[in-house]
Amino acid sequence: MYNIKLHAIILALIIVAELIGAHTFKIGVGTIVLLPMLYALMIGILTTPKFLNLSGKKEMHDASALLGITLMLLMARYGTLVGPTLPKIIAASPALILQEFGNLGTVLIGVPVAVLLGLKRETIGAAHSIAREPNVALIGERFGLDGSEGRGVMGVYIAGTVFGTIFFGLMASIASSTLPFHPYALAMAAGVGSASMMTAAVGSLSAMYPDMANQIAAFGAASNMLSGLDGLYMSIWMGLPLTEWLYKKCYRMRYGTAPEEPEAGKEEK
Repeated sequence: MYNIKLHAIILALIIVAELIGAHTFKIGVGTIVLLPMLYALMIGILTTPKFLNLSGKKEMHDASALLGITLMLLMARYGTLVGPTLPKIIAASPALILQEFGNLGTVLIGVPVAVLLGLKRETIGAAHSIAREPNVALIGERFGLDGSEGRGVMGVYIAGTVFGTIFFGLMASIASSTLPFHPYALAMAAGVGSASMMTAAVGSLSAMYPDMANQIAAFGAASNMLSGLDGLYMSIWMGLPLTEWLYKKCYRMRYGTAPEEPEAGKEEK
């Protein structure tokens, strides 16, 4: 990638977002954590042609191609957090692996709701998972991000980045205050495959249990890493096939006819 303009814009976004820093707000029994990733996304939207026009279609296309590289860096960072507490994580590994089946809940709930709201093949991208970085890469590889499925997954990805961190930070605090779950269990539940959501939840839990902060971060990172690894295979082997099957059933029930087929050349690139 030799797009100097793109790299300059990204560097500027990173610097501005990091200078703003993370901010925590107490709301009742909950805590909202605003992270630099959220600022970078919002400022990045302002650089698009519809606003400041600093980045054009070329920059947006080149940026999507860098997703795989950034994902590898993210996985490497997770590994450095998991290593020091590996014995505890191995002891909890059955629970960490079994929780991946919970991700299929997005299919069972999301597909009927999406079809009811009038979405077509966008449903497949939007509802096959929680639509985080590995899932965006999966949909981009199989269908392309320019198609209906790509629009669906990117829509949920952006919504999750904007609202997910706030929701996870608040829910972690509320769950910890009102439900009889151990902080480690809540940290594991926060690792759904999203670095920003997991960090928000872990930040809230660490603020409430400062003596367990390192262990909470390790369990959250381990769960998040597994969600990004075996969760990706779960999406490939179970999530996507189940989504496509359920989409056809729900579409036929709502419209009385079979859904449209993918555009030629878009499916399984």
